[in-house]
Amino acid sequence: MWYNRGMKQMNFLAEENRLQRLSKLGDQLVKMRDAVDWERFRTTVEAPFEQEPKGPGGRPPFDRVMMFKIIMLQEWYSVADDAVEFQINDRLSFQRFLGLGLDDRVPDAKTIWLFRETLRKAGADKALFKLFRCVLQEAGLITRSGSIVDAVFAECPRQHNTKDEKKQIKDGTVPEGWKKNKREQKDCDARWTRKRGEFYFGYKNHIKVDRDSKLIVEVAVTAASTHDTVPLEELVDGDDQALYGDSAYDGRKTAKRLRKAAQNATLHIHRKANRNHPLTEEDKQQNREKSKVRCRVEHVFGHMKTSMGGTFIRSIGIERATCRITLKNLAYNLHRYEFLTRPISAPPPLLPSQG
Repeated sequence: MWYNRGMKQMNFLAEENRLQRLSKLGDQLVKMRDAVDWERFRTTVEAPFEQEPKGPGGRPPFDRVMMFKIIMLQEWYSVADDAVEFQINDRLSFQRFLGLGLDDRVPDAKTIWLFRETLRKAGADKALFKLFRCVLQEAGLITRSGSIVDAVFAECPRQHNTKDEKKQIKDGTVPEGWKKNKREQKDCDARWTRKRGEFYFGYKNHIKVDRDSKLIVEVAVTAASTHDTVPLEELVDGDDQALYGDSAYDGRKTAKRLRKAAQNATLHIHRKANRNHPLTEEDKQQNREKSKVRCRVEHVFGHMKTSMGGTFIRSIGIERATCRITLKNLAYNLHRYEFLTRPISAPPPLLPSQG
């Protein structure tokens, strides 16, 4: 087959040759495709869509596992629904990961949005996270020998409201005069907060991380203004043997809650200086020792920021924010799982002169 004059003849093996070239260059998605048993998610992602057929005919739905893999692509590469539709049509690596060919139909942005919404309404986002946590436990990657709790901001687009509107939103009411289409574009669940002189607007991603593997074990989502210690009971449990946290978790009341929720855990919480009660040199040295373990949770947040586009979300409301943040944490665990189970390559053979 020929294109316009001056262009080369089409090679029917061009696609396969290009994919082989991508593999040699180190296509990360091939590793993700092969490392994870994606079929284990099928029952969970198909359950929300089970319904009686309305009649014969109609276009067959897209494969649910493939749609779930699209959602994971969005979280790994931090792309919106419209952008991921374009990327799937444009990138051979995405198509290969999803099991699509050049002549296969690609779901559009609205289909992707509806798939995620259906998962959210059925609570499947949390079920998927828990399902893969069981996989990690079966593989012995979650040891529970030590756990680290921390939180990071998940910002969303900042609102521009009047003082009266802000007061009404803070009181839990919808400002008067907002029409339906305006209410749908206003996030009344997100909150402002300030940390180290900087202002943030949105939500908080509270996580508990396994000390040994740096895998996320538990997740909780709150408004950004919520203190880090509020969802502690959702994060810690009796299986934790040791708990690490920064100075935000210091205090008698917090320690009492931790001991009640995690009865078998020893606490390694950073001491915090108070007014007229500075830290002693012994306290500072103990904090430095605890930091050698606690800093591992920062590696998780760092990976999300540098390799996964951060935790910025564009959804409206805490329910959708919880879904997106939970899926982001699941996407991180999948990526971390591939790294932890990656076979160790053999060292190159020594040259005769090196023997």
